[in-house]
Amino acid sequence: VQEMVDLVFKAFDYSDKYRVPSMILGDGLLGQMMEPVSFPETEVKQYEKPWAVTGTQNSRKPNIVNSLYLQPNELEDKIVERFKRYELIKKEVTESESYRTEDADILLVAYGAAYRIARSAVEQARENGVKAGIIRPVTLWPYPSEAIAQAAQNAKQVLVVEMSMGQMVEDVRLALNGARPVQFFGHTGGIVPTPKEVLQVIEEMNRGER
Repeated sequence: VQEMVDLVFKAFDYSDKYRVPSMILGDGLLGQMMEPVSFPETEVKQYEKPWAVTGTQNSRKPNIVNSLYLQPNELEDKIVERFKRYELIKKEVTESESYRTEDADILLVAYGAAYRIARSAVEQARENGVKAGIIRPVTLWPYPSEAIAQAAQNAKQVLVVEMSMGQMVEDVRLALNGARPVQFFGHTGGIVPTPKEVLQVIEEMNRGER
């Protein structure tokens, strides 16, 4: 819950800096949680905005904020500029959190409330002698593909845990580019997976039964 608060500040700054919309996503379980949060003192970040419509005082060419370009060459230039900006965002904004991935044989990938559940299962698996680790995407775009690929370098298998029908599975497969087999476990319709269920899947994978 604290992270949801912190991300609001980040999202505002990213939108202001890169001139793009930001969206904060949270699952229903996070929305129902009650946890203490703090609102740290923050300074308003100031970014140069040479594009802004501020009046010229006859010192520069007037700015026109426009999203309609009728000339194909001009439109293409604008699109290329946008994609350069997207690449910059990917380098500067992508976030993820890894836990015990360095020597993991089985790597879990989870987000939101499912991450807490899956991390508990990882702890129990370690106690049972199974080398499991987990990585959590914090940003869904830019998606932390490089971080997931890095976390899976020593893994033999990957398990995606979601409270959905597996919408993130293809993202993980694309990040790994076929380097590791990817399986899915989850519930939907408001059913919350338990750490015991996730642990059972981890142990089945470790025994080669899944």
